[in-house]
Amino acid sequence: MFSNLSRARALGLCALPVVALLAVAGTAPLPFSVAQPGTTADVLGSDEGRPVITITGAPVRPTTGQLRMTTILATGPSAEIGLGDLADAWFRGDRAVYPRAMVYPAGKSDAEVEKHNLRQMKESQDAAALAALNHVGRSPKDVKVTLHLADVGGPSAGLLFSLGIVDKLVGDGAGGELTGGRVVAGTGTIDADGTVGAVGGVSLKTQAAGRDGATVFLVPKAECDDAEAELPKGVRLIPVTTLDDAVASLKALNKGQEPKIPRC
Repeated sequence: MFSNLSRARALGLCALPVVALLAVAGTAPLPFSVAQPGTTADVLGSDEGRPVITITGAPVRPTTGQLRMTTILATGPSAEIGLGDLADAWFRGDRAVYPRAMVYPAGKSDAEVEKHNLRQMKESQDAAALAALNHVGRSPKDVKVTLHLADVGGPSAGLLFSLGIVDKLVGDGAGGELTGGRVVAGTGTIDADGTVGAVGGVSLKTQAAGRDGATVFLVPKAECDDAEAELPKGVRLIPVTTLDDAVASLKALNKGQEPKIPRC
């Protein structure tokens, strides 16, 4: 049996590897990314002096409201994230921690990730234009849509691009704006058939939307719970599954038809 002194020494020796491990964990880079609310951009407005949406081959309606696509700002794939960074982010509502592999393709450099995101954005823009033209009954052979939004990558602005095109072409279909003059924000991928898909980071995007004046946030229905987690006061959530859903909900909101507006 150990004496009390021997036992104390043994425990001390056993604790050394644990202390060393914690010390290393506190300074070594960890495979995570820390995200926070990013910028928003009005797809009905301009970016770098150019309209975000340019339409030729059809009359374009003036708009006064806003349709703000939302983003998150995440630490880059080569950023060194330590235990202290994770501990700080874990207890903040305006931060989120993700495994790096969920945010960035594995084994890619910063430049390769940027190229990947821009390619996804271009594909999303093409799908958004086709979905919007299908919705309003216009042929892409006759109506050309050009989308421009610098320094933003990924597919999550698809829904907002489609809504912007619809608003500029037909508005609410009754002479008014689809936005009703409001600041409407949202997120969601879109397919050419108008299907809206989930994106991630929604609780951070609602905060970005509230910060930038939005009173309505369109969210993929599957992400309602995440959107409600840190929802800013004064921002109303409207879940959608298709472009048709989103348009119908905004029209109902403009007319005050509350029973026709879905809720999370």
